[in-house]
Amino acid sequence: MKRALVPLAPGFEEIEAVTVIDILRRAGVEVVVAGTERGPIPGSRGVRVVPDASLGEIAGAAFDVVVLPGGRKGAEALAADARVLTLLRDQMRSHRLIAAICAAPEVLYRAGLIEGRQVTSHPSSRDALAGVRYVEDRVTRDGNIVTSRAPGTAMEFAFALVEILFGREKVKEVNSMVLAKE
Repeated sequence: MKRALVPLAPGFEEIEAVTVIDILRRAGVEVVVAGTERGPIPGSRGVRVVPDASLGEIAGAAFDVVVLPGGRKGAEALAADARVLTLLRDQMRSHRLIAAICAAPEVLYRAGLIEGRQVTSHPSSRDALAGVRYVEDRVTRDGNIVTSRAPGTAMEFAFALVEILFGREKVKEVNSMVLAKE
């Protein structure tokens, strides 16, 4: 079974986190939501999500993909958390998939993982991503790095991850349940 980690910090963007968690679980991925702190984590719009574990509890675990939701405050908190940066660097060293949406590519930048790579993000993050090959695609992939723009691209982002992990047929199967625009 494929495994995914979605780290959450206060201020995360709810649509981006919950959409990815939901679509990956529908595809059969074991998704672990890990909070930077214990207890419910408040999102940018006040929706509280109860993580499955804390970041400390999953230290050393292997994941096929680590997915970072955006939200300005959430992304800033993830970028300031040494555990997250270490986890991302380990994921990169292992050549496993890393995905970030909205402001979260800034976390990848802070970890030193995307210089020279093709990346997209929310337009407000563009200037913070010096040294990348910035594109305005809704979802883009460069090797094992997948990035996306904003809450409005969350479904496409989630389906892109499903396609990478399982192939196009699995995307069609999952979408037959949700009927998203492809």
